[in-house]
Amino acid sequence: MRLPKVRRPRLPRTRAGRRRLVQAVMAGCVLALLPSTWMWVVTADRLRTTADVPRTEVAVVFGAGLWDGEPSPYLAHRLDAAAKLYRDGRIEVVLVTGDNSREDYDEPDAMRAYLTRHGVPDTRIVSDYAGFDTWDSCVRARKIFGVDRAVLISQGFHIRRAVALCEAAGVTSYGVGVDAEHDVTWYYGGTREVLAASKAALDALFEPDPRFLGPKEPGVARALAGGR
Repeated sequence: MRLPKVRRPRLPRTRAGRRRLVQAVMAGCVLALLPSTWMWVVTADRLRTTADVPRTEVAVVFGAGLWDGEPSPYLAHRLDAAAKLYRDGRIEVVLVTGDNSREDYDEPDAMRAYLTRHGVPDTRIVSDYAGFDTWDSCVRARKIFGVDRAVLISQGFHIRRAVALCEAAGVTSYGVGVDAEHDVTWYYGGTREVLAASKAALDALFEPDPRFLGPKEPGVARALAGGR
């Protein structure tokens, strides 16, 4: 069986045509990098460590998957950082936000259980069960839980997007990027962020409603009123 011939794209033959092709490629590259550049500019002075992040009442920890019902190693690192900030007196309440779209998958409750095992009282943890992506988590933190200032905790490859989106959603944010082993997941996450930057820019520009908004919840205010 003879396979059909595949025509190779022809390069322009004239100098002007080649010049236009190069200009088009360069313009495409610039447009592709604009969202990432926006994130770096917006977050230039907003990244900190657990040692120097400003004292802030609320920390937001974003979900990062479960393994057999327990936080994945990446999520555990985020929660460890939150527990340390609480023990050091730099935060008062932890808002855990993640996916609970299925009955057999509950990121926020797994995150809560992990934090309580690591010294954070249950009364100082608030759960957002509809944090289906970073934008949803940021919007819900502001509109549903009344958070207007927060420390955000995630891996380094994700933290700039989290800070940029929460700032766009009206939450003054500082980001703590926790360390992570440079394994396959890390490289995948870093590559994914290049693509996710475009969606983030569109979210910040058009400010779509989250997948689920719902009524306001007093959990954060109640936890702060309770004191340590």
